[in-house]
Amino acid sequence: MRFLTLFLLLVSMPVAAKDSLGIFDSWGAFRDPDVPRCYAIAESEEITGKAERKSYADVGFWPKRSIRAQFHVRLSRDRSSNSRVIVSIGNRRFRLTANRSDGWSQDKRMDAAIIAALRSASSMTVESVGRDGKPIVDAYLLRGAATAIDAASLGCSRLK
Repeated sequence: MRFLTLFLLLVSMPVAAKDSLGIFDSWGAFRDPDVPRCYAIAESEEITGKAERKSYADVGFWPKRSIRAQFHVRLSRDRSSNSRVIVSIGNRRFRLTANRSDGWSQDKRMDAAIIAALRSASSMTVESVGRDGKPIVDAYLLRGAATAIDAASLGCSRLK
């Protein structure tokens, strides 16, 4: 069932992955050699309120752009322009750079700290405030995240 959900999520993305590198619990790893890029991705397990779209978290690799392990989230609803996007992983909290629907780590150093936290925690929440003033809370399980991130990294290690 988890594979089907991940597959449907990826089909709905603008550019679908070409190669599956594996499904690891609630996370999957994929490679698109045409771009080239690889990524580990998971759909949120639980959301607060009514979702406007599928929410997901991913860690991406783009060899041609020398980007390795960049953290990104898609929120389940558009956020208020004056609200923050906060990711909580274990006892760590990170404030992301964000637009209305997406959030990214602020720099490579934050990417590294988020990836380290993902590897050692069991869950993650992404929080903000929606345009309607109601809370946005997208929750993720992290089982399989480390393996999926490693698979995505290895999947792009030979792409140039």
